[in-house]
Amino acid sequence: MASRFSGATPAVVWIVGEMLFPADCGLSFPSPAGTYPNIQFTPVDRNEAYLNAFDQAGLRVWLQAEPGDADVPTLIDLVLRRYGGHPSVVGLGIDVEWYQSGAYEEGRPVVDAEARAWSERVRSYNPDFVLFLKHWLIEKMPSSYRTGIVFVDDSQELGSLDAMLEEFAGWGEAFAPAEVGFQVGYEADQTWWSGLADPPGDIGRALLERIPNMTDLYWVDFTAYTLWPPR
Repeated sequence: MASRFSGATPAVVWIVGEMLFPADCGLSFPSPAGTYPNIQFTPVDRNEAYLNAFDQAGLRVWLQAEPGDADVPTLIDLVLRRYGGHPSVVGLGIDVEWYQSGAYEEGRPVVDAEARAWSERVRSYNPDFVLFLKHWLIEKMPSSYRTGIVFVDDSQELGSLDAMLEEFAGWGEAFAPAEVGFQVGYEADQTWWSGLADPPGDIGRALLERIPNMTDLYWVDFTAYTLWPPR
């Protein structure tokens, strides 16, 4: 994917915390000492070996959590204390669709004070770390706080490349001059992107031409093997 764009660095969004219904975040590593409401852990670490491989491969890695009702600053601490020393790790992402989603349809909007606190907490582990906030609705994002944040749009069911460009351009404009990123390649859009000569390249180049503050582009895992079959 990165080879399609001059100067691009291979990057991945690596989910370490998944939403466990009705309200918990499930972290895929063992629990440290302490009590952590609305957070579950696994008995073995499911990430370390992969992160070691990402380190060796020179990838940039975002560690992502789907928070549910878990306290986000606590999730930041748990994840970055465990994995923040990996050279591949560049920051932490919160999928806002799942932020207190039991009480709020499609997640509770993040207010400026929360965005500031989360961003500063992420950067307290490494001043170069960045927080990303992900959703497809602009109104779920903080209204004005922008420091140390990349805003990621994961919209789907867009109908065509032109429709994607129009919607994603609106996202870029809403957060400019802050950096923005996009997740593409969903099955819901496969009817049109499968007809492109080079789906990730064609989509990415069109987005870069239209959105000057775009810095990140990710092809979702749901269809990745369609384009890059495992060897």
